[in-house]
Amino acid sequence: MSFFTQLRRRPTEAPAADGPADPAADDQPGTPPVTAVGDTPGDDNRVRGRWRPVLARVTTVLAALLVLFALVAPDRISRFTPGAFARIPVEGLLGVVLVLVLPARARRIVAIAVGAVLGLLTVVKLLDMGFLNVLDRPFDLVLDWVLFDDAYSVLTDSVGRTGAIGAAVVLVLLVVAVLVLMALSVLRLAGVVARHRTISTRAVLVLGAVWAVCAVFGAQLAPGLPVAARSAANLAYDRTVEVRTGLRDQENFAAEAAVDAFRDTPGDRLLTALRGKDVILSFVESYGRSAVDDPAIAPGVGAVLDQGNRRLAAAGFASRSAFLTSPTAGGGSWLAHGTFLSGLWINNQQRYDNLLASDRLTLNTSFRRAGWRTVAVMPALTEPWPEGAFYANERIYGVDDLGYHGPRFSFAPMPDQYTLSAFERLERGKPDRPPLMAEIPLVSSHGPWAPLPRMVGWDELGDGSVFDRIADEGESPDDVWRDPSRVRTEYGRSIQYSLESLISYVERYGDDNLVLVFLGDHQPAPIVTGEGASRDVPITIVTRDRAVLDRIAGWGWQEGLKPGGPAPVWPMNAFRDRFLTAFGP
Repeated sequence: MSFFTQLRRRPTEAPAADGPADPAADDQPGTPPVTAVGDTPGDDNRVRGRWRPVLARVTTVLAALLVLFALVAPDRISRFTPGAFARIPVEGLLGVVLVLVLPARARRIVAIAVGAVLGLLTVVKLLDMGFLNVLDRPFDLVLDWVLFDDAYSVLTDSVGRTGAIGAAVVLVLLVVAVLVLMALSVLRLAGVVARHRTISTRAVLVLGAVWAVCAVFGAQLAPGLPVAARSAANLAYDRTVEVRTGLRDQENFAAEAAVDAFRDTPGDRLLTALRGKDVILSFVESYGRSAVDDPAIAPGVGAVLDQGNRRLAAAGFASRSAFLTSPTAGGGSWLAHGTFLSGLWINNQQRYDNLLASDRLTLNTSFRRAGWRTVAVMPALTEPWPEGAFYANERIYGVDDLGYHGPRFSFAPMPDQYTLSAFERLERGKPDRPPLMAEIPLVSSHGPWAPLPRMVGWDELGDGSVFDRIADEGESPDDVWRDPSRVRTEYGRSIQYSLESLISYVERYGDDNLVLVFLGDHQPAPIVTGEGASRDVPITIVTRDRAVLDRIAGWGWQEGLKPGGPAPVWPMNAFRDRFLTAFGP
């Protein structure tokens, strides 16, 4: 190899001269031309040689930053501050010690294995960031994989099949890149430590002592993030416990579902105090406690509810309100619907699937067993809905069944006012019909909260084309979401619109036989509520019949449409049994 290297270099080396150079030599046949300095391969090698150490140092620094991110990065993007990264990860110190005591071959194998594990933990942490930002909870390694299918469907609806496939490919490549780069980074850092054993030993001793002192005194440079960090170890432990709990969840759910005091209750013994009533159960999308408590949102929502109290009282209606604690936040409305209607705590997709496969008595099936006509008006239903068979609704109205020919308002295919009008036209306004029980989710308050509809005259609704101009004049989601304060403002306006739709519907179409139960399904995303918000949602019962309200007098609910601080708070799954008990014989 040395011989060939010398042969390769000879043409570029200047020949030794015993005397003055002959200027005419350049023109002699067979004499190579004179080459300018810097144009020779040897000069290129020297330039590359000067840059190689620089590139090596930059690569090492980047590897260190990537590993540091994996070890100490917070799981919430809002906590990304310089203080969050100015921490000492105990896992890093232990890793240096391990490198120092292992022989070379074992060191490389362990470094790659540790890097792969750290890469997996980083992927989990990135998933946690996304879930905490949207659903206000970390990713569940056992139960949340099915949600990727729902996310893919949403992407397909938003950007088309090609865009959704492209996003899925990018996601897979990103995961692979994180795993590979993390393994290579740990391997590189292990080599650096091994080549500088003395410096590494001193550094780990000093940093270990600082870590111990900070741990004893609980030192923090960022709130809730100790300088003496052990985030990766905690993440690994928590996920191990979570996996074990998730694997047992199916058995726990089966035991909970086996207990049902109303399973065998005959129809003539169910809901006897509501005979002849039309009962509407309406879920208001993202109507959470923050809408009535948050100082930035509550004034506008409170004004709508206060005015609604006066208007409904003038029409002879009264109401009672409280709070329920939802099993979800930021999304997963179907989990809240299942919890409320079944009386079981449905906080993940596995439980929801098991519920659908069971014969659990729901509020829908209770009303149907007792002789009511049961319908579901689903203004966002664009595909087949197999869940409808479980809930035993006699008729399910999707988007194509409601006669709407107006514009979409982002997620919402139609405004809430039109949904309620269609229900009145298709079901409740018909003569000579049996009593109705209707499940009606209202979706105008679903994110991104732009553009928003506004109320029009009920006689002007027609086929919905009256909303064309309103949609054109509305805000753009891109504009709204550039500023979190505008997001909160538009969220509040969306809740005001949905509540106004319900209040106005009762004013116009309500009678002595109407009983309206409306509630939120979950709190909105943390961009609205902030971190650590409760999962409480308001619930209200509206009726003209005081006998109905007398039946729930023992509940302690507050008078009016707006629950306040002292209002009772129940788990959402407690409502079914209390409702069936209150209105039973």
